[in-house]
Amino acid sequence: MSDRIENAEIQTLLPHRYPFLLIDAAEDYVAGTSIVGIKGVTANEPFFPGHFPGNPVMPGVLMIEAMAQAGAVLMYKTLGASPDSATVFFMGADKVRFRAPVRPGMMLRMPVAVTAARHGVFKFKGEVWADGKRAVQAEFSAKAIENK
Repeated sequence: MSDRIENAEIQTLLPHRYPFLLIDAAEDYVAGTSIVGIKGVTANEPFFPGHFPGNPVMPGVLMIEAMAQAGAVLMYKTLGASPDSATVFFMGADKVRFRAPVRPGMMLRMPVAVTAARHGVFKFKGEVWADGKRAVQAEFSAKAIENK
């Protein structure tokens, strides 16, 4: 395992930026195997005013995207690539289950594990844990495509 991957390095590994960069850091990276994405959910998230007024809940699709971004960090580091050399595209999600709402002030931990990797396609199992409770679980896939 390696040390924590801080936000500055995350920004060298992902092309996403505010408001769509959905992981703050990562830890427990094991090349080709697993990573844990980290996100602190604040009251200032741009989606909360509309989802839902007076009862803010993080949209489930954004939690899936956050897991996918953690998977992309794992892929870029494993492949020795960067957004300059390749783009990681989310391909799909299966067996998605939403278990608990995520609200402002919660800390998200997103363990993501590779279940298969072949020809640039990585398959993952991931979860989102919010303050110790499992909020989401899913299987998903992504592909790294060399930039032209």
